Amino acid sequence: MFARLDHSQLLRYAGLLTWAVIAMPLVLLSLAPTDPGAGDDVAAVVDVSWPAWAAYAAFGLCYAWLTRGLGGRRVAALDYLLLVVLTGSAVAISYYSDSGLGSVLLMVAACVLPWLLPWPMGVAWLVLSELLVVPVYVRGLGFSWFEAVMQSLLYVGFSGFVFVTSLVARQQAQARDDQHRLNAELRATRALLAESARVNERTRISRELHDLLGHHLTALSLNLEVAGHLVQGTAQEHVNQAHTLARLLLSDVREAVSRLRTDDAIDMGATLRPLAENAAGLRIVLDLPERFLLDDAERAHVLLRCTQEIITNAQRHAQAAELCLRYRVEDRAVRLLASDDGRGADAPAAGNGLRGMRERVAAYGGSVEIATRPGAGFALDLSLPLDDRPRAAAAPPAHALAGEEE
Repeated sequence: MFARLDHSQLLRYAGLLTWAVIAMPLVLLSLAPTDPGAGDDVAAVVDVSWPAWAAYAAFGLCYAWLTRGLGGRRVAALDYLLLVVLTGSAVAISYYSDSGLGSVLLMVAACVLPWLLPWPMGVAWLVLSELLVVPVYVRGLGFSWFEAVMQSLLYVGFSGFVFVTSLVARQQAQARDDQHRLNAELRATRALLAESARVNERTRISRELHDLLGHHLTALSLNLEVAGHLVQGTAQEHVNQAHTLARLLLSDVREAVSRLRTDDAIDMGATLRPLAENAAGLRIVLDLPERFLLDDAERAHVLLRCTQEIITNAQRHAQAAELCLRYRVEDRAVRLLASDDGRGADAPAAGNGLRGMRERVAAYGGSVEIATRPGAGFALDLSLPLDDRPRAAAAPPAHALAGEEE
């Protein structure tokens, strides 16, 4: 059973189990009379306990929501709001129950912090939230301020252990996603190499057929034609038949060479699909032409590398959940229209990936246009000419693409 769960799922269920167990001492505290003279006054018990139970329920709901699909979904503004509610609920449980149960739940909350916050901010959040319970130890449990701080620091140590455990789980999840991405890129590259090897072999065979058999059959046909003029009678009939067969065979060889040349192209669909099928945490919609064939292996390699870079950016930087890749062959050029539903930005940072993409495409006379804004995702318009001739018309600007997608 546990073998089928990944690190984030194990952390989620362990936290929910701890949250459920906390209900038992909370029940005992609720049933205990708050005043020795109150006896079994039910009304007094309800008045004291219901805020703690409300905070307990809020903690469980927030934790269940925050830990769904950890590492596999984009962090939204609602998640940060729920993190505040999660921490406040744990602290409130301690205040309303006059106990250290909130500190235990803060240990559970510590496993969420590495997935939502940078680790320095997460550590600060962890320490501050535990120190907020210090007045409870002083007021409700009769500790001195020094003892209360020491007790909170003790829980900080326990929470730190949970925090580091969750941080390691997050790093392992990222490493697993990177491994999936690299495996997908490796499969795509292997498919491209296989297609290139197939094309090269067909080219070699067609050249051999044309240069060897074609030339020899042409010479044989000419010699048989000459022989047909030099012989008479039955021998001439046989020579003419042989001449006819030689011409038919030469025609078959030329047709075979033409067929090999016609199919001498790389199937980009077989190359690009492994990338779309193995992108961890990202849904890729791949829209390909019915027959997506490229004659130039170098241009096919450029298109593959650019697609890999777009997918990597959508996963790492855009925090996108869906990426749409549309390929079109028009005006002797391949056009790639990419758009995601990520967070976007005021202006795209010219990192090594984008610069490398532009340099690859510009080497063949192509262009890369980018359009993005905060909350509107990331749109890219790539044009890669299939020959060295000047293009008849320029592609529409990238802002038109962004408007169409948005």
